[in-house]
Amino acid sequence: MREIFAGLPWWVKWIAVPAIALVVFGGLIANVVGFVIGLLFKVLVFVALVGGLIYVVRKFMSSSSSRSDW
Repeated sequence: MREIFAGLPWWVKWIAVPAIALVVFGGLIANVVGFVIGLLFKVLVFVALVGGLIYVVRKFMSSSSSRSDW
């Protein structure tokens, strides 16, 4: 394999081959990147919802305990 690439110009190795790889595997790469971004977004929404729930429960518990002190 090295012998094949050794005789080629630099632009074939560094421009043409990666461009062909992007054309061939571009859909797969886009699907993987989209899946990862979607998963990170869902994790972020989950963390925000759990954090909001904990905040509401603590706020409610502190306000109910202060009412019972009366």
